[in-house]
Amino acid sequence: MGVIAVFFCRFFGVLEMGSGILQSGFSSINSSEPNHLSSAGAAASQRNIFESVLQKPTIFKDRNAITPHFTPASLPFREKQISEISTVLATALQEKKSDNLFVYGKVGTGKTCTVKFVMQQFEEFSMQSNGKAETVYINCRTHNSKYKVLLSALRKFFPDENFMGFSSSFVLEKLLDYCNKQKKHLIIALDEIDKVKDLDELVYSLTRANDELSAGSVSVLGISNNVLFKERLDSRTKSALCEHEMVFPPYNAKELRQILLERMPLAFKEGAVEEAAINLASAIAARESGDARTAVMLLLRAGELAEKNNSPKISDLDIVKAKRQVEEEIIFSMISTLPLQEQLVLFSISSLSVNKKGIKRITGLEENVLFSGDVYDEYVRVASSLKESVVSARWYREFISELETYGLIVTTQSGKGIRGSTRLIKLAYDSEKIFEAMKKELFK
Repeated sequence: MGVIAVFFCRFFGVLEMGSGILQSGFSSINSSEPNHLSSAGAAASQRNIFESVLQKPTIFKDRNAITPHFTPASLPFREKQISEISTVLATALQEKKSDNLFVYGKVGTGKTCTVKFVMQQFEEFSMQSNGKAETVYINCRTHNSKYKVLLSALRKFFPDENFMGFSSSFVLEKLLDYCNKQKKHLIIALDEIDKVKDLDELVYSLTRANDELSAGSVSVLGISNNVLFKERLDSRTKSALCEHEMVFPPYNAKELRQILLERMPLAFKEGAVEEAAINLASAIAARESGDARTAVMLLLRAGELAEKNNSPKISDLDIVKAKRQVEEEIIFSMISTLPLQEQLVLFSISSLSVNKKGIKRITGLEENVLFSGDVYDEYVRVASSLKESVVSARWYREFISELETYGLIVTTQSGKGIRGSTRLIKLAYDSEKIFEAMKKELFK
């Protein structure tokens, strides 16, 4: 039995060893190539997708410096406007009420940049001299009512308190109480002021507030893209708001070129922009509207195109390719900044155009060329459906002229083939894109 036991022990030991060798062999066979691939795949799956994106070479040094929202350290060709605004606001630094100021001009003429630059300098000087003056900047496209404007102004001085739900009279009283107790002379800058729905009431409240202050004061600095805006104000509001007025003229090609040359070393790596690209971008922007924002965006989008194509430089060809994209961006941005009544008129034109309306000549139907009277009738219908006031035919004609000035429409007097004499109107851009953009803006 002892011999047999030893035999079986040795026999099964050999089998176990063989089994182990076989298992080891299969394991090594299975793990040779597949395990290597598996570990590589795991490593790849663990790598963040943005690693490869951010490791790509770039021609940008600081992309933000070539965006329309960037406020540079200096503002070339706006020295006169800076001086005039500073002179008006300086009174508050002397602890006296400064006059109200109204600034207007077309999009891209540097109004907002200039006002923000002056306000920043104003705040710095007031802090260094322990002055009693402060500023508040409010974008009225976002804060488009008296209540929202007052609430936004109050939040600067009471950031930890929530006044939502309190009445506008309470919010105004709280703001005036702060000015009174702190003897503060407050400058409230209202950008896109024409977006405030109850503007007459807001301006009246702020200007009359000074009668209730025994110390301190409140002044308004209004900014608008619409040169005709002030003409639609109530006479009392107009006289109170427009104590001082200032118009920002468009830039010419030479000025736009200089603006781009000053932004270029901030935004791009050395040698990344060809001179021909700078010249073309400034020329296009000057020809279109004198809009610095257009020039800046052309260079930005051209830089993105060059980078996408792995090009080390921005050429004039990149500017040409970027032009169409920038045009659409500027148009949709401009639409959102239009006063409500002009938006209603433009929506009416686009609505008729999308529905293939048009004039009938002797030679047949000419689509998307509209009679001024038909557009006015559609405008009345749209305004009424939105429960908005309807302006007179005189103001309607002014709005048509403004929209043409902005390059959104083209007009001409009727000629042969049409009975009578009237003004013909046509959209300057794709009617469906304008219609969809206007619909989102008006029915949001």
